[in-house]
Amino acid sequence: MNSRVTRFGLMVLLSALVIVTAATGFASDPFVLLRMSRLPAGSQATPFALTGLDGKVVKSSELAGKVVLVNFWATWCGPCKEEMPALARLQHQLDPSRFVLLTITTDLQRQGIVHFLAQNGVSLPVLFDEDQEVSRSFMVRGLPTTIVIAQDGMLIGRAVGPRAWDSPDVVAGMRQMMERGK
Repeated sequence: MNSRVTRFGLMVLLSALVIVTAATGFASDPFVLLRMSRLPAGSQATPFALTGLDGKVVKSSELAGKVVLVNFWATWCGPCKEEMPALARLQHQLDPSRFVLLTITTDLQRQGIVHFLAQNGVSLPVLFDEDQEVSRSFMVRGLPTTIVIAQDGMLIGRAVGPRAWDSPDVVAGMRQMMERGK
């Protein structure tokens, strides 16, 4: 009987150790923190050049060396509207020399977008994917869809649906991704 109790105690102790170890590993994994899917290793971001709301052209080649968070959205998308302020707050919390946040829309009504941003008190770079080529290349099927691109141009994560992008866990996860590429 005594050896059964000892064996049972050892099993409980080992189970607890496994759970604690797994939880610690998950807590340090930025993808778990961000509730994002990992993308297959070796997935290169498709190069793009899109015109922004401000009239300037943004080329993906100019973003090398930075972690890039690309958010696909539309003014008619309720969950997109929900997460826009959090995206703006995230942008302000991270070092612009190492992090870039871009939003991409297929909306064509520039005045509607200006009104939307002003109404929500949001200042984010908005790029226009008028022919939807970039959206297709990133396999955007639903909105919002957010893609994370590593400093070397490799696709590393995807999130479909809104997130609390300015939560402490997300900010920590993004900082981890920025540190890994140093």
